[in-house]
Amino acid sequence: MSRHRQVRAESTLARQLAALNEAMELGEGRVDDAALEQVFGVLERASSRRSLSADHTVVGFFGATGSGKSSLFNAVAGTDAARVAVRRPTTSEPLAMVWGMAGSSPLLDWLEVAERREGAPVPSLVDDAGGLVLLDLPDFDSVQLRNREIVQRLAGQVDVLVWVVDPQKYADAAIHNEFIKPFSAHAAVTLVVLNQVDKLAPHEVKPVLESLSAILDRDGLGSVKVLAVSALTGDGVPELRQRIAAVVKAKAAQGARLAADVTVAAERLAQAAGDGDAAGVHQQDRKQLAAGLAEAVHVESIAAAVRTSFRLEASKRTGWPATRWLTRFRRDPLRRMSLRRDDAPELNRTSLPPAGAAELARMDSFMRDFSDAASAGSSGPWRSSIRAAARSNRDGLPDALDQAVASTDLKANSRAWWWPVFSVIQWVALVWAVGGLLWLGVLAALGYFQLPVPETPKVEGWPLPTLMVLTGVVVGIFLAITSKFLALAGGKGRAALARRRLRESVAGVSQTLVEEPTEAEIGRYRAFQEALAAARH
Repeated sequence: MSRHRQVRAESTLARQLAALNEAMELGEGRVDDAALEQVFGVLERASSRRSLSADHTVVGFFGATGSGKSSLFNAVAGTDAARVAVRRPTTSEPLAMVWGMAGSSPLLDWLEVAERREGAPVPSLVDDAGGLVLLDLPDFDSVQLRNREIVQRLAGQVDVLVWVVDPQKYADAAIHNEFIKPFSAHAAVTLVVLNQVDKLAPHEVKPVLESLSAILDRDGLGSVKVLAVSALTGDGVPELRQRIAAVVKAKAAQGARLAADVTVAAERLAQAAGDGDAAGVHQQDRKQLAAGLAEAVHVESIAAAVRTSFRLEASKRTGWPATRWLTRFRRDPLRRMSLRRDDAPELNRTSLPPAGAAELARMDSFMRDFSDAASAGSSGPWRSSIRAAARSNRDGLPDALDQAVASTDLKANSRAWWWPVFSVIQWVALVWAVGGLLWLGVLAALGYFQLPVPETPKVEGWPLPTLMVLTGVVVGIFLAITSKFLALAGGKGRAALARRRLRESVAGVSQTLVEEPTEAEIGRYRAFQEALAAARH
């Protein structure tokens, strides 16, 4: 591999690892812990392997009992270091054959391989620079649990996997399902060897190879070419050495192995998290939620109270002065609700009935409908987390809504421009009428006591004092009726304004306590999906 391609591959791997780590962090508390632990294990192994010798390629020989794995290991390494015997299994501890001992110790310590040998020169396998570690491992179908654990651990650590099978057990379902198939994504760093072909008649070799290739294809390793070898006769061993030598020379196995691990981990995490995209929060859903919460906190009742309060205040300000005092016996509904207040808004509370079970149930219903719509299309665990986010502030919602209502400027203390005008005219009309009554009273008293009565001025034949009483009363009644109609219209306008402002306040609480947590969780879910996609490619 060229230096440029190697650097690019390393950069791609670093990006994949970062993306997988991001996906793991985003999935915490949402995705099954077991799946996250697997991802963490992959990241830990990748971090450890990348910090160790990049000049050594670790090739592990894996095989079932009787496959001749150790014999093949010796044949490839050009040594008899691995123990072989008629009694099986023979290998109980991993054995490392190392070409290029310098810098290999930390790597072998991480692999937990205690038995180490320096490899003899094998020109067809490795050049003088070294950089190869061959591992002979215990049988992966060993009845001894410890041996199986060693194999399973090292299968997750080596750079290249060499699966050694024999003509008798190559189709064993247990071998494929439990060991080979789980590494189907690692085709780029996998070699499959059919050993002991010397036990087959020449005409049997091809059918067995074809059968094994078909099984591997079903396992997801169809791109891997099977090598037919015989550790006993040496047939195929040179070609196997060449394959291993090519991998070592390319110095890409470590990155390819880790990239495959990341891809598999990302796939498994995706399976645990499920697929599908959340519908998200739409404007219609926002409106429905805000309308529902506004209904739950009695916005219409408050708007009606604003309308009544305006009309009552208008009567107090513009009614006929002779009777307007009667309105003082009618209590302002806004004061009864503690919504006509001048203290700090953040300390305000209404006197509306506290949210009972029915109101809380309705709020829950509105939040559930909202979260169901927002999470539609998402997967199981993330759908649950989106729903939970929508209800995360459930306990504080009633109090927040009450404070929002209490803090809303309902223009309760605002006066209409026509109130002082009508009030002044009403008082002038009353004084005018009272003046006329007093004048008439004086005239009546003079006549009663038979005193000289001065001539009364007239206007168009009407005595002026009588005209004063009549015009004062008529003007007062006209203004009272007019102000009544103006108060009705103004009350309706004030109610509409209050309704709009209350709904805006409720919508603000809804956005802060319901919508934003929901959108944040959906954003987290989409970031999780993007991170998984980046980790897989």
